Amino acid sequence: MNDKLDTSAQEDLGADFKKALDEGWLPIREVARQTGVNAITLRAWERRYGLIVPQRTPKGHRLYSSEHVQRILTILTWLNRGVAVSQVKPLLDAPQAFTETVENDWQRQRQSLLGAVIQLNERNLDDSINQAMALYPPRTLCEQLLLPLLAELEQRWQGQFGAQMERVFFYSWLRSKFGARIYHNNRQLHAAPLLLINHSDLALEPHLWLCAWLISSADCPVQVFDWPLPAGELALAVDHLQARGVLLYSSKAMNMAQLPKLLNGIGTAKMLVGPTVCIHQTELSVRTPEIADLILAEDPLSAHQELVQRGLI
Repeated sequence: MNDKLDTSAQEDLGADFKKALDEGWLPIREVARQTGVNAITLRAWERRYGLIVPQRTPKGHRLYSSEHVQRILTILTWLNRGVAVSQVKPLLDAPQAFTETVENDWQRQRQSLLGAVIQLNERNLDDSINQAMALYPPRTLCEQLLLPLLAELEQRWQGQFGAQMERVFFYSWLRSKFGARIYHNNRQLHAAPLLLINHSDLALEPHLWLCAWLISSADCPVQVFDWPLPAGELALAVDHLQARGVLLYSSKAMNMAQLPKLLNGIGTAKMLVGPTVCIHQTELSVRTPEIADLILAEDPLSAHQELVQRGLI
């Protein structure tokens, strides 16, 4: 589907664009696919900070070289070390200027988000995340900001007065925020979706929604069911949706004896994600024929990586 879209788009971009592609230049869509940095973020890096300055066709279309791609990967390395995107440019040419004592920008951002959650300030929370989403690719944002924030919040909520109030506020906001992003992405895509199902006791399971957002950001349609389906109906849902695969997310102990029955009749890719993989490590290590092809991942990041490596997204 993407190849057809790219071919159709190229027909409208003129001879100069097609000639540049023949010479090895890359369009922004391909660079986004190779690096995981979406087109919006690439344009923001160029416009705000001059980090990546592509060539332009006479009609203004951006073109990137292999050196540009390598520079983007280097930028990601610095971001993952805690350097603010606004401070990266000098380090690209003089990396020895970096010291570990530099203020970790991710820590600053987490504290800002934590304060917004404590104050139940949806506007500040939303504005901060919107700004971060414009400047950082989804996987980096998830790894460096959102997952650590969730861990910090969970620690704060242990025996804390007002914990349930903060939890409900944050989880409700997170589901609305990322659900809207996923809905918008789904409207732009026409391929078979990946079906994600919540098998946790926790409503609005935040890690499930982060997992769904990462998958959706890879231009894969996503259908999220926020509570379990009984055996038989899961296979029916896969059939109706013509799903490319099923991802079960669970943060609790499951009845492993029921897992083969639940997955019975599903002929597409099957994945189990979440702390349940660690809880049932021994049982899952004994691969019976019914779950021989079950893909395992402990968290949203490893689930995303497994799906990419297997060509499922």
